[in-house]
Amino acid sequence: MALPPAEILRLPNGEARVEWRRSARARRISLRIDPRVGAVVVTLPPRTGRGAGMALLMTHADWVSDRLKALPSPIALADGAFVPIADVQHRIRHVPGGCGGAWLHDRELHVSGDVDFLRRRVIDFLRAEARRRLSLLVSTKTATAGVRAHRIAVKDTTSRWGSCAPDGSLAFSWRLVMAPEFVQDYVAAHEVAHLQHMDHGRRFWALVDRLTPHAEAAIPWLRKEGMRLLRIG
Repeated sequence: MALPPAEILRLPNGEARVEWRRSARARRISLRIDPRVGAVVVTLPPRTGRGAGMALLMTHADWVSDRLKALPSPIALADGAFVPIADVQHRIRHVPGGCGGAWLHDRELHVSGDVDFLRRRVIDFLRAEARRRLSLLVSTKTATAGVRAHRIAVKDTTSRWGSCAPDGSLAFSWRLVMAPEFVQDYVAAHEVAHLQHMDHGRRFWALVDRLTPHAEAAIPWLRKEGMRLLRIG
C-alpha cells in the first residue's frame, strides 16, 4: 500500500502539511508534530492503510491545528538572518570571495562560497561547534563520574535533546549549540549520568546534581524555548 510522502490537506480549521510514514515496529497509528518543517507526521503499522490514518487525523484535527498554529515562526539560515550561538545572536554574513567555509568574527557568522551552499555550510558549522562543545563537556563530566562514553554523535532530532545507548554511545541534538551554555552543561550531565544509571531514579538525579548545578534552570528553559530552536534552519 503505497503512501504519498507528503501532501497538503484541508482540515476543519485550515490546511496542514501531512507527512506519511510506515514503520515495521509500529503497533498502532500515531500522530506527532514535526516542528522543523511545520507538519503533522502520521505513522502507520505495516498493514494499515491511508484511510485509517486519515480517520485518526480528522478525529484529532483540532489538536493538530492548535499545535501547528502554536509553533514559533520559522527562521531561515540565509544572508542577513540571525542565528543564536550559546544564546548570543550572530548575524549570518555571506562572503562569496572568502575562504574557509564558515567562521565566527565579531558576532557574525561569515560564510564563503556560492550562496546556494550557504544554508548547508551554516548547519555544518553549527554541527561541528556542537560536537566540539559537547565533547568537552562530556569529557569533563565522565572524568568526574568515573565512567566512559563509547562515542559521541550529533544528530537532528525532534523529540530528545540527548540520548544514551546501552553500549555507552551518547547522541545530542546539534541545535543545543544555539542554547545557553548552562543548558548545554545540563544536557551533557544528564546523558553522562545515564552511563551509570539508565533509569530516572533517585540515584540518577543525585548524580546529575553532582555533575551540574543547572538542572533547575535548564529543564524549564528547554520546555519553554526548545521549540524555537527546532524552527531554525
